[in-house]
Formats: sequence, C-alpha cells, structure tokens
Amino acid sequence: MLTALTWPVALAHAGEIEPRSYTNAPVDINFLVVGVSAADGGMSLGQTIPLDDARLRAQTAVAAFVHVFDLGGQSARFNVSLPYSTIRGSAVYAGQEVGRSISGTGDASFQLSANLVGAPALSVADYPTYTEDFVAGASVQVSAPTGQYDGSKLINVGTHRWFIKPEVGFSQKLGNWSVEGSTGVTFFSTNHDFFGGKEREQAPVYSVQMNLVRFFPAGVWAAVTGAWLQGGRTTVNHVLNNDLQQNSRLGFTLAAPINRFNSVKLNYSNGVAVRTGTDFNVLSLAWQVRWGGGL
Repeated sequence: MLTALTWPVALAHAGEIEPRSYTNAPVDINFLVVGVSAADGGMSLGQTIPLDDARLRAQTAVAAFVHVFDLGGQSARFNVSLPYSTIRGSAVYAGQEVGRSISGTGDASFQLSANLVGAPALSVADYPTYTEDFVAGASVQVSAPTGQYDGSKLINVGTHRWFIKPEVGFSQKLGNWSVEGSTGVTFFSTNHDFFGGKEREQAPVYSVQMNLVRFFPAGVWAAVTGAWLQGGRTTVNHVLNNDLQQNSRLGFTLAAPINRFNSVKLNYSNGVAVRTGTDFNVLSLAWQVRWGGGL
C-alpha cells in the first residue's frame, strides 16, 4: 500500500473552472446537478516526502443542489455539494514502485453567492424583460471535513480540515459576448492528524479567474477561462516546506439546454504553468435539472 503519497482531492476547490458564477437567475428556482469527472496528473511534493514520478488518477461523481432567492432586492444563490471519488496512485518510494487505490465520499461544500449590483430579484414571469449589463457580486464557500480519511495514509478522499473561501466577481455583457472576472482567497484550518499524527498547516491560496463567454442561439454558450493560483505553502510539525504554489490553468466550457427543464455542460481544464503542487488534467460532464418558481 502506498503510504507516502498526498493528493488534494478537492480539485474543484483548488483550481475550479466555473464561468457565469455571477449572473442573474429567476428567484425561487431550484437546480439539481449531477456530474462526473476524470482527473489525472503528476505531482510535485514538499521536501518532507522523498517521492519520484508520483501520478494519480481520480474519478469523481458529484451531486449538488442550488436554490435561487431574493436577498435585499438582488438575486442570490445557496448551494451544497457532495462528491464521491475513486483514486488510484503510484510513485517510486525508496527506489521501489508503490501504489494505492481508495474510494469514498469527499468533503461536503457549501456556498452562498449574492449579487450586489445589476441582478434584480425577478420571478420567472418577469425575467424575460431583464437585459443583462454589468453585474457584481460576492460569495463565501465553506468546505467541511466530512470525507473519508485515514491518518496513517497520505492519500485520502477527504482532507480532514476546514476551508473558507471569500470571493468577489463581476460580469459585463457585450452583445453576444460576456467578460467575467473573480478573485478570492482560501483559508485552511490545521490538520492535526496528518500522516501518523503530524500537524499540517497551509498558508492561504490566492486566486484570480477570467472568463470570455460567447452566447449562441437556442441558449447555447461556450467559454474560455484562465485561472491563476498563488500561495498555499505548507508547514508540517512547524517545519516550513519549499512548496509555494504559482500555478496557472486554462479551461474550456460548453453548455447547452436540452429542454425547458434540463441542460448539460462539458468542461475541460489543464495546467499551463505549474511551479509546485499538482499538475492535473480534468474532464467533466454535468446534467442539470431545474424546477420551481412557476416554471
């Protein structure tokens, strides 16, 4: 069994590619999202773990619920998601190839997003009269340590720690195009049971994301995304690791409605420049069902 391998399973938290996060939607609408993703990549670990050629593959299924509501006259959203992952990994440790395979539920995630400007709270009946222009908003995402975790192993589905990520963002509609941007910072709690009872801390990770969205007839849209991450240096038992992250990612998204109640979304992203941390490729497909609000 591989006992010297670590993997930040919450890929969506670390390098999330999610266009159209700060756009308007009718209030009292609910969404159920079911998605699957496949990720694989190499790793660059801190100096505390003597690994070579570490690579992992993860298949993840995610179920999420989203509710849109009126908050101070602007539209807001609350969502909760729960992943289930299967992870397989291999590496060379002390001159020998080792591997590990594990499956289980990941950490639950909760997010509150509130539009502050340009996205009035409208019913389904009134929404067709809305013309999108400039929208600005903010969000707070929290991840709880609910996932599978074994402190004697470095590869786990759960992370055994909390994180909180405040973020601000905007969207500017320009005809059939939209330019979007967001910036946030992720703060982590301490993992007090890291690989045999060690204490692992992580500095905040700062992120910036830009999206260029193109709208097509029949509700189809596509987006190109650039994301940048920096920070996240770790400390294990008060020893600072040389693992400062300075990473950039490029993503592509295509979304299309099936009918009034259903839509699908395909996303692909990969690492463009990775200094330290994980360098992974992700392909995901999601099915979305909406109801409520008088649809």
